[in-house]
Amino acid sequence: MSLATLDAGRLAMHKRRQRVNTVALTLSLAAMAFGVFWLLWILFETFRLGIGGLNLAVFTEMTPPPQDEGGGLANAIYGSLMMVTLATCVGTPIGILAGIYLAEYGQKAWLGRITQFINDILLSAPSIVIGLFVGWVVVVQFKSYSGWAGVAALSLIVIPVVIRTTENMLTLVPHALREAAYALGTPKWKVIFSITLKSARAGVVTGVLLAVARIAGETAPLLFTALSNQFWSSDLSKPMASLPVTIFKFAMSPYENWQKLAWAGVFLITMGVLALNILARVFFRKQH
Repeated sequence: MSLATLDAGRLAMHKRRQRVNTVALTLSLAAMAFGVFWLLWILFETFRLGIGGLNLAVFTEMTPPPQDEGGGLANAIYGSLMMVTLATCVGTPIGILAGIYLAEYGQKAWLGRITQFINDILLSAPSIVIGLFVGWVVVVQFKSYSGWAGVAALSLIVIPVVIRTTENMLTLVPHALREAAYALGTPKWKVIFSITLKSARAGVVTGVLLAVARIAGETAPLLFTALSNQFWSSDLSKPMASLPVTIFKFAMSPYENWQKLAWAGVFLITMGVLALNILARVFFRKQH
């Protein structure tokens, strides 16, 4: 084979690769633009309709009855903050400890394999199934809807998300860090909490934020557990209002005032989750 023929073959292969690369890059950019377009449209409509329904009464007044002008979302905002905060406080430690066990101790143990299997089921289970389960276990047994039942349902959604992200982040930590600590005589529990968990801190916190973002907008579990409450209630043993359930009820209604309040609730949830993510990222960037 002559040198000219070899060069021509290489040139043809190079041009073919360039064409394939151009097509792949074009399709990737088109897919990204398609997704970003709908995301920006959703955010635009949320801002446009949500800001229009915001006023001081939204934060100071209770949810209004049908065909009543005015009113707000104070009880729903309080109920959502209370249940989401408690569910995060309950589910996060359990999820982190279970994730540590799976990554550091249970990779080859039968208990670890069973835990991973159950966690995969919970992670893929529809939230309405979790709501029905907690409703049967808690609401039916105690014969009353309650905020505690809502906390239990949301906690069961938080736990598998935190377990999966914690396990994955700890697995990504290089084994050389562990081996260096073991060589210095450091006990395993201290290596985990002082080195591996600290190295994976940003990823673990990201997992917790993902869990918070998911439960902040969950409606189905709360319909079967906390139900709702038109009036102010800080008693977790009684039915409690929440933003997702209130949004669902108000958005489906024919009343214009309720629809405005529903969009205001959507805007508050979106801004709350966005602000939480931004603050966490800024904080951990400064830590590094």
